[in-house]
Amino acid sequence: MKLLFKSFCCAVIISCVLSMTGFCSACESIEDKVFRLHIIANSDSEEDQALKLKVRDEITEYTDELFKDCNNKQESMQKAKDNIDKIKAKAQEVVDRNGFDQKVDAYVTNMSFDTRVYDDFTLPAGKYDALRIVIGEGEGHNWWCVLYPAVCVPSAEKEIGSALNESETEIVTDSDKYVVKFKIVELWEELFCQ
Repeated sequence: MKLLFKSFCCAVIISCVLSMTGFCSACESIEDKVFRLHIIANSDSEEDQALKLKVRDEITEYTDELFKDCNNKQESMQKAKDNIDKIKAKAQEVVDRNGFDQKVDAYVTNMSFDTRVYDDFTLPAGKYDALRIVIGEGEGHNWWCVLYPAVCVPSAEKEIGSALNESETEIVTDSDKYVVKFKIVELWEELFCQ
């Protein structure tokens, strides 16, 4: 009886691992197609958090125009790299105009994100390419969205569906179905992908 129970437990564990392998693969596929925006406030003070949102508004308006003709993540990333000085200057203008003495840094990087919910979308945890804007010390809460496909703009649902295949779109739009799996992906990333 003990052997039968052990065999059953092994079968369940193997089944779970194999099921997660496919899901993790689909999540990695999403990582390969998504370019994110990540803005970090100087601190968690009310003033710094309000400033972060003003920077957000200016940058999303600018990047919406900048990336409008981009057909994939790579084109968006290249546009961001080619215009990084302008992006940084736009953010710095907002900071200066609002009377703050904080320096802004901007760069394109690959970084880890936890599972994130954005309106009708949920993106699984993973390592994503991102345009990162750090205001001052960068010790406050952050704000994020997806630059490609454009989830920072009102046409987000249409855009996400055109950039991802059907199963990837289901993963990001049907968050109730995948919340537990997203948490498992976060654990997997922490254990094996750091």
